[in-house]
Amino acid sequence: MRARQILKKLESNHAEGLSHKEMFLATEDLLPVTEEKKTWDAWNFVAFWIADSFNLNTFTIASSMISAGLNWWQALICVIIGYSLVGPLLVLNARPGAIHGIVFPAVNRTTFGLFGSLWPVFNRAGMACIWWGVQAWLGGECVYVLLRAIWPSFARIHNSMPASSETTTAYVVAFFIYWLLSLPTIWVPIHKLRWLFMAKAVVGPIVGFTLFGWSITRAGGIGPVFSQPATLSGSRLGWQMIISISSCFNNMFTLITNAPDFASRAKTPSAAVWPQIIAMPIGFSVTSFLGIMIASASVPQFGVQIWDVVKIMDTMLDEGSSSTRAGLVFISAGFIYVQLMLNVAANSVSAGCDLTALMPRYLSIRRGGYVAAIVGICMCPWTLYKSSATFSNYLGAYGVLLSCIAGPMITDYWLVRRGHMRVNDLYTADKDGWYYYTFGINWRGYLAYLCGFAVNAPGFINTLNPAITVSVGAQRIYFLSWITGTGVSGLIYYLACLISPPPGMNKHFEEVDESFGELRVDQIAVREKGSPQASYDGGGGGGADYYHQGEKDPMDSERSGGGVTVLEA
Repeated sequence: MRARQILKKLESNHAEGLSHKEMFLATEDLLPVTEEKKTWDAWNFVAFWIADSFNLNTFTIASSMISAGLNWWQALICVIIGYSLVGPLLVLNARPGAIHGIVFPAVNRTTFGLFGSLWPVFNRAGMACIWWGVQAWLGGECVYVLLRAIWPSFARIHNSMPASSETTTAYVVAFFIYWLLSLPTIWVPIHKLRWLFMAKAVVGPIVGFTLFGWSITRAGGIGPVFSQPATLSGSRLGWQMIISISSCFNNMFTLITNAPDFASRAKTPSAAVWPQIIAMPIGFSVTSFLGIMIASASVPQFGVQIWDVVKIMDTMLDEGSSSTRAGLVFISAGFIYVQLMLNVAANSVSAGCDLTALMPRYLSIRRGGYVAAIVGICMCPWTLYKSSATFSNYLGAYGVLLSCIAGPMITDYWLVRRGHMRVNDLYTADKDGWYYYTFGINWRGYLAYLCGFAVNAPGFINTLNPAITVSVGAQRIYFLSWITGTGVSGLIYYLACLISPPPGMNKHFEEVDESFGELRVDQIAVREKGSPQASYDGGGGGGADYYHQGEKDPMDSERSGGGVTVLEA
């Protein structure tokens, strides 16, 4: 009996009276967000992308292009093309979240089914947890630089790590310190994060441009940096540029996939459109340019090419001057804050939203973020930073999986149902609902997912195990997974829907919630109990907002228009 009471207290916030199946579908974090939580305006999205772009991972991806054999302008072209192509996909997938205030796990149900969505959501949650550890390792490296700049003896801590790890005890200690610093940031709810991102939008560019200017000065000016030639030519150069463009895309597929999470907090749907299409590629292109220049400046400075930006800062400390140490205290402290906010935006929130859908009865967005932090420290993330090749291979491997999820989702909203949705059906296991499909699984979504992955499978396997040889053509298809994965899965989904039309398939585009004015399953449960609950607000969006005692019943709303309302941008 005691254990049952403890488990009851551990349950996430939800309406009383729901069945186990209904509770699985309709917890507070999965329901449409309430109006008071839609706090992000256009400038908040601009600040978000400026803040998100100025991070060490973006520097590292760009600098790894130099290590792979490109010169500075070739790498910059790849960056501009790659991130410019990301913008439209990001906005297209974010649209359902911006219109209806629903997060990625709920949007994903429209394409893969109420229960079929669990695998794509698990896929995305797993990637978020792993990527949390990767970003945390970069943040830990910054802590190492900070501590070494203040106390040079920190680098001489007795090393008990094996040589195969290619790291030291000092770095692992710094990583653990960063991990502890990150725990309070996970506590902040999504709608309040905008202020922390506004601060990061100031701190990130300051430290980024400072390191850029300092590196160019130490390299003897811009001339020695610009004069470095590419080490590749011919077809090898062309395909390396394609691989570099793909690395930009693969870096963003996590945020493309779960774009509805942040778009659901938009004050108006338009706030999540142009600010993202414009600010995102500009922010990432500028940051990547700085990373390219900093990496290129490593050769004139140290006589060797270093692709890891934090390693460049660490190498600067080898000279031991007090001015260098003071400068790097400032820069590394700024990058620590940048990495903390990046991990919240790209991974903690994503993992939290996704894990909520996998275990909604006990996990909330906040608790899911802490699960990601635990996985991040257990996965030994330093193994992914042994070389630029290992890092790029990891980006490609997880990018191909997510591309096969994003393709059908975008196709479903824009080409199949053409903006028509029944938001209430996302939260009920009623067999007549649009998204119940066959036992809660949409076979069309899984057919598309498997076909998109099958095209890239040979190259994917070769990446995981280079000992397994595949044809050059198969490798090149894999290099283009952001086209082949997204395109093939999206096309197969559309063809499957033409052959076997799903509920709600429409010929005319109109962004409308056809369940507007109807009570959601959680609101019905509260009504049947006979009295409102102060601790539960029921969410907003698709159905009418939860009504408190004495307020107007949403079923009587004059806006219902016969159960359909058109939502304007």
